[in-house]
This record gives sequence, structure tokens and C-alpha cells, in this order.
Amino acid sequence: MQEKGLLIVLSGPSGVGKGTVRKEIFSQPDTGFEYSVSATTRKAREGEVDGVDYFFKKREEFEEMIENDQLLEYAEYVGNYYGTPIDYVRKTLDEGKDVFLEIEVQGATQVRKKFPEGLFIFLAPPSLSELENRIVTRGTESEDLIKSRMKAAREEIYMMSLYDYVVENDQVEHACERIKSIVVAEHCRRERVQYRYKKMLEVD
Repeated sequence: MQEKGLLIVLSGPSGVGKGTVRKEIFSQPDTGFEYSVSATTRKAREGEVDGVDYFFKKREEFEEMIENDQLLEYAEYVGNYYGTPIDYVRKTLDEGKDVFLEIEVQGATQVRKKFPEGLFIFLAPPSLSELENRIVTRGTESEDLIKSRMKAAREEIYMMSLYDYVVENDQVEHACERIKSIVVAEHCRRERVQYRYKKMLEVD
């Protein structure tokens, strides 16, 4: 019996650096995770590539995916849909590969209900002022949208109790190392490995 892969869910408030941390993790040669690309109706930012960073969808296309139950989770956040295509995730986990999701907090709560055995990591900012500075520096949002994101961020930070681990994104490299260490520890969790040793004891 092959050990199933681990579903790794990374989320946190907008502007905390989820995408930056994810890209750094996947740029490292020893990373063995499969990245599950999310779908979204928001417009691509400069440098983002369709099918690599996100599947960029029209609103009608996304709502059709919802109707056809093709999403593991989805949420509408600050006027745009975000969601995770379900077939790829299930197939990859069954092959024994770890799947890495970088999603919004609303989406993570849905995944928690469907995959309670997943690994849920909350990426936290060093402070609210630093979080606001990162959003402003990004230069892609209006003043009203920044206020909306900060209001949502406060609500999301209160929701960190739904997660297994909290990693502060003070420096990207440090955050990546903490996340990878957590994954290694989870693979050693007794519940995940004890079946192998029980089978060993059954051998004559």
C-alpha cells in the first residue's frame, strides 16, 4: 500500500507574501512538492503567467466550474473568485506526491472540512503596519481596495486558530525553511507511518 501524499495548505492575509514564499520554495532544487495552480477571475499582474501562477478565468467560466463541482474550494474575495481544481489534487495525492496549495483563508476553511488530514499553515505578517506597507508598495491596488484588504486581513488573522501551524514571514528565506521543516515532521507523524511497521510485524 502506497503512502498517500500530503496536502499542504498555505494561506494568510492578502499582502503577507504567500506567492513570494511559494515561488521561493519551488525555486529550491530539493523541493519535491507538486504545486496545484488555483483558478481566479482577477486580472493577471505584471509577470504572472496563465497556467503557472493561476488559471485566469472569465467570471462565467468560473461559475460553470462551480456548477459542475470541479473545485475543491472556492471563495469570492474583494470582488474576484479564487478556487482550486479538484481532479488534479486527488490524482496527485493518490500517486503519493505532496500537493502544495497557496490559497485564501476562506478557501482554506472549505478544504479543512473536505481534507481534515491536510497540513494547514498560516503565513502571518510581522505586524499590521508592515502588512499595509507591503500592499501599498505592490502598487496594484487603489486606496479603497487597500482599506478593504486591511479590514479583511484583521478578520483573517483572527481565524488562525483553524490552522495547525503559524509561520511568520519576517524574511522569505526563513519562512521557507520553517515550512519545509514542518512538512518533514508531518511525514514522520505516527498516524501516517505506523501501518508500514504493522505490516513489517506481520512478515514471518
